[in-house]
Amino acid sequence: MANSKKRRKLIIFLVLGVVLVALTLVAVFRKHVVVISVTTDKVARRNLTELVVANGKIQPVVQVVISPEVAGEIVALPVKEGDHVKKGDLLLQIKPDNYQASRNSADANHKSALANMTLVQTELERADAEFKRNEKLFRTKLVSDSIMLDFKTAFEVAKLRYTNSVHAADQARFALDKATDDLSKTKIVAPMDGTVTRLKSQLGERVLGTSFNMGTEIMTVADLNAMEARVDIGEIDVVYIAPGQKARLEVDSFKDRKFTGVVSEIANSSKGSSLASMQGSQSQEATKFEVKIRILEKESFRPGMSVSTEIETRYRTNVLSVPYAAITTRMPKGATNSAAGGDTNSPAADKDPNDVRGEKKNKDAPKAAEIVFVVEGDHAKQTPVKKGISDDNYWEILEGLTEGQEIVSGGYKAVNRELEDGKKIRKVGAEKSEEKEKK
Repeated sequence: MANSKKRRKLIIFLVLGVVLVALTLVAVFRKHVVVISVTTDKVARRNLTELVVANGKIQPVVQVVISPEVAGEIVALPVKEGDHVKKGDLLLQIKPDNYQASRNSADANHKSALANMTLVQTELERADAEFKRNEKLFRTKLVSDSIMLDFKTAFEVAKLRYTNSVHAADQARFALDKATDDLSKTKIVAPMDGTVTRLKSQLGERVLGTSFNMGTEIMTVADLNAMEARVDIGEIDVVYIAPGQKARLEVDSFKDRKFTGVVSEIANSSKGSSLASMQGSQSQEATKFEVKIRILEKESFRPGMSVSTEIETRYRTNVLSVPYAAITTRMPKGATNSAAGGDTNSPAADKDPNDVRGEKKNKDAPKAAEIVFVVEGDHAKQTPVKKGISDDNYWEILEGLTEGQEIVSGGYKAVNRELEDGKKIRKVGAEKSEEKEKK
């Protein structure tokens, strides 16, 4: 009987011990459960406008670089940088002495050629008359064959001399026209109404004409009443740009003002594409395309001013959207780093470039999916989504979420690193979440 009581007590103590240990383990486990502090937001409908941001310079829509067509010394330069000019106003004068002398010489040569042509024409008419008169005598046997042959030869020679004299007169006229044209080109006038935006030469300087490569760039005349922004846009974004799209512009020199514009022109070739093709495909520089945006407002812009632009490329109205920071990426469940493409830190020398199976394996490996963490009670559920366009603050959601769902929107560390499917969360204010991340 005593043994039975002892056994019973022993069993009770053992059961109590097991329960006590279990309770202790549960308490310890609960203490080690990580609760992640997050901020939340609701899936809501919004109007979104996708923007392509680019920087560039302001330039006139129309500007003309003035270079002389003839070489010489600048003897008159009545304009200075910043002057307004009208079409036809004198911009500069190149010393005309040599060109005037060449024109006078060409004129004299032309007159001499005309006089010679007149003389040769008279000789031709006389040779023609002699040939015809003797031809009649030859038919009546009054002139011998040899004499008739002499008159015929003289007539043919006279015709050739006249033809040559006509060609010589034409050449002399062409030379006179060129000399006259060269003389006229010593005076350069404004091709349009505008402003001298750049003056690179000075009085007394000798300049080269465009017959010598590009010639000397003397000045630039531009119409400052019509200005445009010229910006560089990457190859990924340029496909969304189209003529007529609206743009917002900020000019550094007008900090308190915003301007509007319209896309007017898109380059077909990337900047420096010709140089890149000459250098081969080794260049690693980003591919950029120049886009021109016509500025609608008139202001005292100056060529070369810095400008920042936002081009409105795509629009969506009343679409589901979430805050920009709510979307992140995660590997599918069960995927490992090796399944996703292997250890990126492994030496390149260890990889066999001829291993086709390895390449195929990498292509077939699962890829990181775009996800949003949906709030379910005090846990976060990993939910795959398909996104559309975005503005500065929100992403359009095409698939995966419904209106009104509560989702995790921050902080950055929680969304992008700490959270996993099913993790326990605690909702806090945005300020507290930011303070925690800073710590």
